[in-house]
Amino acid sequence: MDDLSAAYGRLSPVERAIADWQMGWITKRLPHQVPPKDRDWVIWLLLAGRGAGKTRTAAEVLGSWAVTQPGTRWLVSAPTYGDLTGVCFEGESGLINVIPPSLIETYNRSEIEIKFLNGSTIKGITAEKPERFRGPQFHGGWLDELAAWQRADEAFDLLMFGMRLGDHPRIIATTTPKPNTIIRNLLAREGKDVIVTRASTYANLGNLAPTFRDQILRYEGTTIGRQEIHAEVIDPEEMGVIKRTWIKLWKGELPELEFIVMSMDTAFTEDTGSTVKGDPDYSACCVWGVFSPRPDRRDIILLDCWQDRLGFPDLIRRVKKEYKAEYAPRERSILKPMFGPSHMENSGRRPDLLLIEDKGSGISLRQTLGREGIISAPYNPGRARKLDRLHAVSPLFAAGRVWVVESSKAPGHPVSWANPLVEQLCTFSGEGSIPHDDMMDAGVQGLRYLADRDMIRVTRPEAPEPRERDDRPKGNPYAA
Repeated sequence: MDDLSAAYGRLSPVERAIADWQMGWITKRLPHQVPPKDRDWVIWLLLAGRGAGKTRTAAEVLGSWAVTQPGTRWLVSAPTYGDLTGVCFEGESGLINVIPPSLIETYNRSEIEIKFLNGSTIKGITAEKPERFRGPQFHGGWLDELAAWQRADEAFDLLMFGMRLGDHPRIIATTTPKPNTIIRNLLAREGKDVIVTRASTYANLGNLAPTFRDQILRYEGTTIGRQEIHAEVIDPEEMGVIKRTWIKLWKGELPELEFIVMSMDTAFTEDTGSTVKGDPDYSACCVWGVFSPRPDRRDIILLDCWQDRLGFPDLIRRVKKEYKAEYAPRERSILKPMFGPSHMENSGRRPDLLLIEDKGSGISLRQTLGREGIISAPYNPGRARKLDRLHAVSPLFAAGRVWVVESSKAPGHPVSWANPLVEQLCTFSGEGSIPHDDMMDAGVQGLRYLADRDMIRVTRPEAPEPRERDDRPKGNPYAA
């Protein structure tokens, strides 16, 4: 102890401030807040429930890297500018409130940058605009609430290109998990270059405000509680609005169809997707048929669906071909599909309406088709978010009014060409929750059109029963 005290006494004021800070954190941190001991990791993925101490952990670890490695550059990124400044830098557990002020030379709030006395820097860049990651280079960084980034895949790829300084750049990724692509991809790398630490809200319960504890623990035992409290990565279909069990399977020949709508969500320009991954959006089509399984109700059956990346000339040709398709109550009309069902000429009903979303690419498609004599209807979803639109048609599924053809090769499952649509419908839980939602957009758009025009609805008002005529005199019932 005397030797330790003597060594401590020989430290400079800056070295003493670092030692005091580091020892203070080491004595307080919880097991899940200790960085992995394995030296080969590149990404430390800390999946933790609300209030488990993710922010404090990352601020302490990243700050210690910056002050103990002079002249290094570090990145911090978060979903929005407000998250970046209000949580990561200036929050109660953020960098400015964790790192001793005596170690900081300047903090530029407008540039979101900390400069240390030893020449190191910590730079904040919001994840809202992934292209801002082009150019800057770092020794490592901290990615906060990665599962909530709107353009996570693109932003992650770009920032990783900038992790090229030093011998072994490292990333701390802290988040309450969601079952989206970026989290699933990182989990697939566990044991290779990714180390995963999991912690629940209960691990840090003693440091949380009583009101917060009461609020968050109300969700114990629920699906959202498993995610937000216990940091479970839930099966995507458990988080979706539409449940697979709600979708009815149609066996045998198609029913007699009363109306058919061909609904399209289009994308044919080069800027429809990520310029990093070369992963543009799809043009997607869903064909819905209205039929009456019994006289007092109408249902909907999926007749066709496909998605493809098409240039504008190819899209025109594809739409013209599909619009001539005919659907009949014959089993052969849905056999051997290429992208969707194969069609038999002159075998049944053709689409009654071609519905195209009223946006840039859709407007161009409608205009071109119109010049060739194919009239289509525009559909404007207004300001409703995709999730709101899906919620709006979810009662149709919940009531068992939406049918998909059953596979003859895999009884109990949808026919193979319908699987992409079913998967998108059942896994979509909000923007960024699935890589592509174009087929879902096309499908929901068609259902919304049918529902808006009262061609299909879950409940129909019952007509009042006729009363028997009463010709008796209407005297005062209370008279003597």
